[in-house]
Amino acid sequence: MSHFYQVAVNFPKKDSVFTYESEEIRSRGDLVEVPFGKRKAQGTIVRASSRDEIAKSSKYKIKQINSLVENSFPLGEDELSLYEWMSSYYHYSLGKLIYDCLPKVLKRPRKIDFIQGDGRALPFELSEEQGSVYHSILDFLSQGFSQHYIHGVTGSGKSAVYLHLMKKTLEMGQSVQFLLPEINLTPQFTRMFGEYLDCEVYTYHSGVTASEKYTIWKALQDTKRPVLVMGVRSSIFLPINDLGLVIVDEEHDQSFKQSDRCPYNGRDVAIKKAQIHSVPIVLGSATPTVENYYNFGPKNPNKNYYSLKKRVGDGAFPTMLLMDTKDRFKEKDPAWPLLDETVEEIEKALDKKEQVLVFINKLGYAQFLQCRNCGHQFYNENCGCQNNLRYFKQKNCLSCSHCDFSMPAPDQCPECAGISLMNKGFGTEKVEQVLSDLFPDRHIERFDRDEIKNVADLNKKLTRFNNHEIDIFVGTQMLAKGHNFKKVNLVIVLGIDSSLNYADFRSSEKTYQLLEQISGRAGRYAEGAKVIVQTLNPDHKIFELIKAHSFDGFYEEELLLRELCECPPFSRIAMINFSSRFREKLIPEITEVGNQLQKLVTNHYPQVRILGPTPLSIEKKANQFSWAIMLKSSNIKQLHMVINSFESSYQESSNISFKIDIDPMQIL
Repeated sequence: MSHFYQVAVNFPKKDSVFTYESEEIRSRGDLVEVPFGKRKAQGTIVRASSRDEIAKSSKYKIKQINSLVENSFPLGEDELSLYEWMSSYYHYSLGKLIYDCLPKVLKRPRKIDFIQGDGRALPFELSEEQGSVYHSILDFLSQGFSQHYIHGVTGSGKSAVYLHLMKKTLEMGQSVQFLLPEINLTPQFTRMFGEYLDCEVYTYHSGVTASEKYTIWKALQDTKRPVLVMGVRSSIFLPINDLGLVIVDEEHDQSFKQSDRCPYNGRDVAIKKAQIHSVPIVLGSATPTVENYYNFGPKNPNKNYYSLKKRVGDGAFPTMLLMDTKDRFKEKDPAWPLLDETVEEIEKALDKKEQVLVFINKLGYAQFLQCRNCGHQFYNENCGCQNNLRYFKQKNCLSCSHCDFSMPAPDQCPECAGISLMNKGFGTEKVEQVLSDLFPDRHIERFDRDEIKNVADLNKKLTRFNNHEIDIFVGTQMLAKGHNFKKVNLVIVLGIDSSLNYADFRSSEKTYQLLEQISGRAGRYAEGAKVIVQTLNPDHKIFELIKAHSFDGFYEEELLLRELCECPPFSRIAMINFSSRFREKLIPEITEVGNQLQKLVTNHYPQVRILGPTPLSIEKKANQFSWAIMLKSSNIKQLHMVINSFESSYQESSNISFKIDIDPMQIL
């Protein structure tokens, strides 16, 4: 007897669910191999076919399911429900989404040693503030789905609250999922959780091999014991039996948003997962997103919002010193880009046997090279003439920041053959060299993705810094995220003006978050800490708010601006991005799409606004031109209906591709 099933095939088109026949009974969630056109493809059974679906497919020959995917494991109902929600919300092919997220199926995966927690007694008591938050959330455990927000200043002990909640959940026989934004925080939490939790601890991130990922996935499906699953955004898809609690740390971080393939936000998917599993979710940050502050904040008394305003232990907030850099540097100043006062503060800190962090959110030695004779600059033609190539001195190359293009650093100008090439701008490599020249007896190293390629490199650097084998860390945003350095009482911030002036409605929010986070690395264990910010604009309002630790002041001011420009949280945004190698074909195509969408919303969806089409801020990347149409609405249902109409009517050509981004983190 034949049975008919709907199979979500691993294929990019959103409408990729097809009817197949099987002589054997299959189950929802089975991973199967099917004929697809002239080739074989993999897919997932989403349900048995109805009579209407079979009749609809009868004009075509319904093909047979070949077999189950060898060595695969079926998806559970909760897993499949999460994928189906994501496919609908993010307008992405269900079959492709599943196979994007699943580990590669292996015939002979290697065995790995999981971390077995020691389960030691906690050596500290929660403060009164922490205890109040812990007990408030404790009342919700085992009570179904609920959302909670811990807004705690840097160093206020959010991790200790998480740890107590985890211990309690595990004692109740349930598992915990813990999401963090980046791999560089993994070692710190692995040590802490491994020491005090009595369970297996599974870590999942880009440093885990394909074999290890498959083994972790299989082990989690099979285990019945309560476990802790800890990882970056992709770990949200791991199957967890008897899940009892989900925690998302640093929820504001942009690393939770995926840019390639399905552009999902791991934080938002985590909220949906908690809802599907009917368990509480706890979000935490010292610098909440404007949207979450609006949704959870003090003005919403019915929300579970908790504030931690004091640093624990001997920690105290650092003093922020603003140093105006206008007209301060002379040509060939050996300390550039550091002011003399900044160098003096570094020297004082080192004399006190303290360590120093220097933050610059730019890699490389120089931001570009320029010929002193004719003014020629070096560009990547594949990314458009506006994109300078950065200079990396140690690797002796010029590299594009938007694609993989690089070239050997030239000895002379290709235009005039001049041999005098000037370095313009600076990055981590330049500052590291300047500090090494100024402090030759000190150990100065970089903490950026040029220096740290994997988890082993990361662990080694952090261990050496914590053992005081390194005196000064020069790094990028990797320094800002949750590190707990005992001997750091001085942080230097360089080049922050470029963040403030970025053309994005979130630029103030991102700069505020970055400054608060990097400042939070100082003074965690002692008083008298300082944060020195070198800036061309010391009178900017954002510095005043940070110096006053005025969280509410910043958010209230930002919300007024967001409401005026109808930006989130007062509206929702979706982008339809179009790309092509041929600009002359792309512009007429997207213009026509924009006109059709405008007619659609005028006639049927009055609460949706269409903006554009317009080129992206960097129109050409990796030989592809990119333009976008923005949709904005306070009615999320109408927004999705417009996108559904576009998808059902648009005929994609071979020369032009499109991608939909719901709730984008970066606009144009």
